[in-house]
Amino acid sequence: MEIHFQTKEESKKRQREEFLKLSPGERFMAFLELSRKVNQFPTSRKKDKINQYIISKPQ
Repeated sequence: MEIHFQTKEESKKRQREEFLKLSPGERFMAFLELSRKVNQFPTSRKKDKINQYIISKPQ
């Protein structure tokens, strides 16, 4: 593991460059992984115990 000392701007630039090196499919998978991690981030919001979405097929 390497430790890099850099400014916030340098860090963002490096992250962006590494992200743009990925193929479109890899970028999409990285997005999905980030979305999954965000949902696990602790918040003060209480989780709903009941599903609030109903998907129905039009007749």
